[in-house]
Amino acid sequence: MKLTDVVARFDEQLATDEFADVDASANGLQVGPDEKTVETVAFAVDAAEATIEAAIEADADLLVTHHGLVWGGLDRLTGRDFDRIEPLIREDVALYVSHLPLDGHQELGNAAGLADHLGLSNREPFGSLGPVHIGQSGSFESPKTTDELRDALDELDGNEGTQVFDFGPDEISDVAIVTGSGVDWLDEAIDSGVDALITGEGKQKVYHEAREAGISVFLAGHYATETFGVRNLAELAGKLGLESAYISHPTGL
Repeated sequence: MKLTDVVARFDEQLATDEFADVDASANGLQVGPDEKTVETVAFAVDAAEATIEAAIEADADLLVTHHGLVWGGLDRLTGRDFDRIEPLIREDVALYVSHLPLDGHQELGNAAGLADHLGLSNREPFGSLGPVHIGQSGSFESPKTTDELRDALDELDGNEGTQVFDFGPDEISDVAIVTGSGVDWLDEAIDSGVDALITGEGKQKVYHEAREAGISVFLAGHYATETFGVRNLAELAGKLGLESAYISHPTGL
């Protein structure tokens, strides 16, 4: 399959253009020629030396990641940027990146995948960012205790223990999800009336803000909450007739 066709299919499925004005990431094809044939695609959360080396070892023609290499442009191709990009060019491996589009997609995205894992129903877009959403909210058919929800999050790939600010009700029925670094949407969670916000990592001020508002916050790990999107894209690649390989490289964060 031509690389241009794979990119076009991913861009269309993820509505990449809709996030162009709100995302610092250069989403879409970040490294690669105009003409290239793709047979094997590797998928990983981060584009880094370790995952690039693993993609090369897997004989991949294309590496797809959630966190890419270009954030607001490259002034010089030196140092760390060179060390990451040079092997891709040398080994003829293209790089496709989807950051916020892959957070917010309501079926294939990270928040949607985490909602699937938790078995949420009555799901709606959450986490407004300009004209788009980067998260999802939903309800449990049967309320969960804090310990039950923590245990479910501890099952995530790469999770090293979910931290909880346990200031909400004893029984949790409604939750909002913004994966990765999503505590900036705590006020939206409070305004929406959910019992808890689930995200990856926190900030100091969130402890007091959650305590004062009477809402729980679950910090399940940036990496651990963001493996779903690339895995779902791997399934999409399979439907396109491409071989795929998932590269797991947890960061512990």
